[in-house]
Amino acid sequence: MLFMPDLYVSWSDYHQKIEHLAAQIYQSGWEFNQIVCLARGGLRIGDIISRIYDQPLAILATSSYSGSGKQERGNLTFSHHMTMTTEELGSRILLVDDLVDSGITLQGTIPWLKENNQSPIEEIRTAVVWYKACSVIVPDYYVDYLADNPWIHQPFEHYEHMKPAELAAKVKVRS
Repeated sequence: MLFMPDLYVSWSDYHQKIEHLAAQIYQSGWEFNQIVCLARGGLRIGDIISRIYDQPLAILATSSYSGSGKQERGNLTFSHHMTMTTEELGSRILLVDDLVDSGITLQGTIPWLKENNQSPIEEIRTAVVWYKACSVIVPDYYVDYLADNPWIHQPFEHYEHMKPAELAAKVKVRS
């Protein structure tokens, strides 16, 4: 197997890609009435798209990575409940995440939404920033197709290794 270098993403690039994704969805002409983002990776993307489209945001926590650097794929776990401010989930859902790697999370979330929702769902479409070639699912909307499946280092990941005391020393908070 050919070694591919990791992909490092700056805050500026990250935000530009989210804007590109939002514009791509708009240009498709598809209208949705609910955004569901997968936490944690999809939180920022869901928040920004929710603001641009002025559509309600629901958050579903999922987990499938563990180990050192959160790079080991494990079992897919869903939270017991979805967090949302509306009484019911919309019928036309835009499901967002940061990336589709194996595709197992997106593939598993679609039936979970249908089974755990009281009101009927007409359609679910998926949107991610990065779509890796190794995925078992092709997202409806994506910004970058990554044929070489690199590990992506997003700009917020350094917080995963930072302790509150280190942060306080770094920013020298006044008491």
